[in-house]
Amino acid sequence: MPLPFLTADRAFETADDIALPFDDRDHWRRPYRPGPWRVGAAALLLLLASYVLFAAVIIALTSSVSEGGAVFGAALAVIAVSLRLLRMGVWVSARGVRHVGFLLTRTVRWEQVVAVRTVQQPVRWLGLPRTVQGQALTVVRRDRAAADTSPLLTTHNADFLGRTEAFDRASDAVEAWGAEYQRG
Repeated sequence: MPLPFLTADRAFETADDIALPFDDRDHWRRPYRPGPWRVGAAALLLLLASYVLFAAVIIALTSSVSEGGAVFGAALAVIAVSLRLLRMGVWVSARGVRHVGFLLTRTVRWEQVVAVRTVQQPVRWLGLPRTVQGQALTVVRRDRAAADTSPLLTTHNADFLGRTEAFDRASDAVEAWGAEYQRG
């Protein structure tokens, strides 16, 4: 008996990303899956946290409990960083579009949005200062100039580096949410 939900090489089905009719559209949802760079970095941080937690137990048993507690606190900080790294991205709901960064979260209500569009422009490679030519999904707001927009998604960020088809699907999904809720 084949189990297609367990295979990683199955064909992409567009019905997987479409919201079901009984889904609550007021809940924030990410219209794409986190990319391999983001998931890999979070996995490495969690692996590091497991070693630090093990070290905290050894230090607490052999040395002082306060030193073990300090190392345990450092492990909790690494776990928090990895979870925040996984939470980063673009989230949409019937209320608006939300860009979750590492330290800052910005929410724009659909009433403030003039256009959601994909543009060709220089984008940052994996969030580093180096820029390369790529595509970016931008939101043009009523209260700001069109040139004063920061990209929500890019073809070279941690979610879409090397996955242009996934970027196209995600940007189309966010644009569809924008087109649906800008009218209403």
